[in-house]
Amino acid sequence: MNQTGETGQSIIRTMPPELSNKIAAGEVIQRPASVAKELLDNAVDAGADRIKLIVMQAGRTLIQVIDNGCGMSAEDARLCFERHATSKIQSVDDLFRIRTMGFRGEAMASIASISQVEMKTKRVEDDSGILLEIWGGEEKRFEPVATDDGTSVAIRNLFYNVPARRQFLKTDATELKHIIRTFQNIALANTEIEFELHADGDRIYHLPKQELEQRVADIFGKQYRASLIPFSEETSYVKIRGVLADPKLAKKSRGEQFLFVNGRPFQHRYLSYVILSLYDAWTKQNEYPFYAIFLEIDPGQVDVNVHPAKMEVKFDDERSIIQLARSVVKKALNEHFVVPDVGNSDFMNSDFDLSFDQVSPGGSSGGQFQNRSSQSEPVQFPSRINFRERAGLDGNESAEQLYGDASAQSDQADDQSERTKQNENSRDKTFWQLHNRYILTQTRTGLTVIDQHAAHKRIIYENTLSATEESLPFTQQLLFARTIELSATEFSLLKELLPIIQRMGFSIDLLSGNTAMINGVPADIDIGDERQVLRDMLHQYRDLDKQLKLEAREKVAIAFASRTAIPRGKRLTQEEMEMLIDQLFACEEPYQDPLQKPTLIYMSMDEIMRRFR
Repeated sequence: MNQTGETGQSIIRTMPPELSNKIAAGEVIQRPASVAKELLDNAVDAGADRIKLIVMQAGRTLIQVIDNGCGMSAEDARLCFERHATSKIQSVDDLFRIRTMGFRGEAMASIASISQVEMKTKRVEDDSGILLEIWGGEEKRFEPVATDDGTSVAIRNLFYNVPARRQFLKTDATELKHIIRTFQNIALANTEIEFELHADGDRIYHLPKQELEQRVADIFGKQYRASLIPFSEETSYVKIRGVLADPKLAKKSRGEQFLFVNGRPFQHRYLSYVILSLYDAWTKQNEYPFYAIFLEIDPGQVDVNVHPAKMEVKFDDERSIIQLARSVVKKALNEHFVVPDVGNSDFMNSDFDLSFDQVSPGGSSGGQFQNRSSQSEPVQFPSRINFRERAGLDGNESAEQLYGDASAQSDQADDQSERTKQNENSRDKTFWQLHNRYILTQTRTGLTVIDQHAAHKRIIYENTLSATEESLPFTQQLLFARTIELSATEFSLLKELLPIIQRMGFSIDLLSGNTAMINGVPADIDIGDERQVLRDMLHQYRDLDKQLKLEAREKVAIAFASRTAIPRGKRLTQEEMEMLIDQLFACEEPYQDPLQKPTLIYMSMDEIMRRFR
């Protein structure tokens, strides 16, 4: 059989447009947020100064963008859904002078091939507009229509003809979070434009034309307005400006760090690492402060066409970009905190000599950096392990046998007095704290070391799961209800998880404007700490949602336990240590915390004695 097959006919054929468009959609349209980004980018490129984004069911059933931009002619309306039809590129040289957001001419054709599209568009100079409907890449309607100047594009039933892709979408809360992040990126980069975001009938954002500092406050919360640290610097190669938030507003998870080049959001792991490392003197472990950094550079010196999603860029002189960013941000922070600069103030100073090779990425999400002292390694979730064996236990011990009975050691002490026996038993009941982190206790055959934080996490986790199964969980009613202002992403997640959180013992009412009222809390929470506990829970849940395939209530329980467990470094009394151990061994799985890390280790007498030989 030859290359053409037994019949002599060619086996290589040109794909039909509807098939090639669906394949292209797999690269360009990853989720509803990808569609929202394309439509918003087009509205910005059209010169609009008012843009509204409307979504239903996190974009599954509707993504609509309405703008007052330049609109399109009848011919252009059709051409915009043709592959590689674009108004942005006319020659190869144009690829290196890109200032608009979209330019490839693939996205609209891809979107139309996997959804039901309705577009209304009108130019100012035209008497009427154009209505165009395309379903699954097939034109259904094309006719004049009365409509406002500008363009309205409604994308309905995304992936309706590609069900395999639709089933890979995440929960509505997760997909809406990505849409909100996309909206935030574009709103931050275009403060001269008025933006609105509506989700399922609720208005999430209404952002008038405004200064950058006020826009940050309107997006992320009023508390940011007074704490922002503006900065600006310019060289012959690049202009850099932006705002930093005071470290006291740092969050427990990423999500409020923004980089832009020529108005385009981009990702750069090394630059992000450098910026975060400058905060180390003022932030605690695993805290991530807000920043928005804008670079303006000759488009010929930066390549934005290195990734289908255009989120990664490549600079001609990356070292200068990073060193300038480091110098400017460092100066802004030091001036804010009145820290004297005892080194060379030139941004090309020699103390910055950390090469990219020194930064070790890890984890599936794109990298944690091992150099940064305040960052932890990515959480690993190994397969289930028999922690009883790891702890040196035979599987038959009870808490009483481990910690309460010294009779096995009394065979050679029959001639001692009753008081001596009582002293021995009393010593077996004693616990010691090591560096206020670990509880040490003598067992019948050795020494057990318990991680107080991990042990308490296991206890709270199981108690929380039990509470979610009860019809009337215990709630501490607050004397005065507390209101909490959340970000749009946080509020969306709280709304989704509210039934579970209420079964845990929280009493919460959802108010307007991304605000919630806390009326009561579970017994494990100290009164006065409820707002921060709730916020940290939502952040922890979001991180777990990326890494663990568990039921929502299990992830909520893990997030709650992680936030409320006894911290490492807290001094405990004898009674508190004894109660903790009793509760631990009353758990179904006392030998591991909810993330399957050990709660205790065991050293036998033989092992201890071998260390002294």
